[in-house]
Amino acid sequence: MALSNEDILNAIADMSVMDVVELVSAMEEKFGVSAAAVAAAPVAAEAGEAAAEQDEFDVVMTSFGEKKVAVIKAVRGLTGLGLKEAKDMVESVPVSIKEGASKAEAEDVKKQLEEAGATAELK
Repeated sequence: MALSNEDILNAIADMSVMDVVELVSAMEEKFGVSAAAVAAAPVAAEAGEAAAEQDEFDVVMTSFGEKKVAVIKAVRGLTGLGLKEAKDMVESVPVSIKEGASKAEAEDVKKQLEEAGATAELK
């Protein structure tokens, strides 16, 4: 089921300014264009369908927050790394925790990281 322009505009209207900025950056990166070029040219319907069909996601931790120890434990559980390797990974944010995961798996990993106190995003 395709989304109408009105549905998309309503979804964007509910987003924070920072979320919209991240969305624009993600679109520029995914489609290899600048926002200025997109505004000047019509967007093909196929590009929108391709974006909706993404089936592999990377979970990127952008901050470990105030609960560093809990985040290290979560990373160890998710990755199977040793204590030192997990600590080094957490301290090197932004870092990819899981790559090429299904949407459900990526959302689960993101949820576990956020429950531990980290900030994470799907790419």
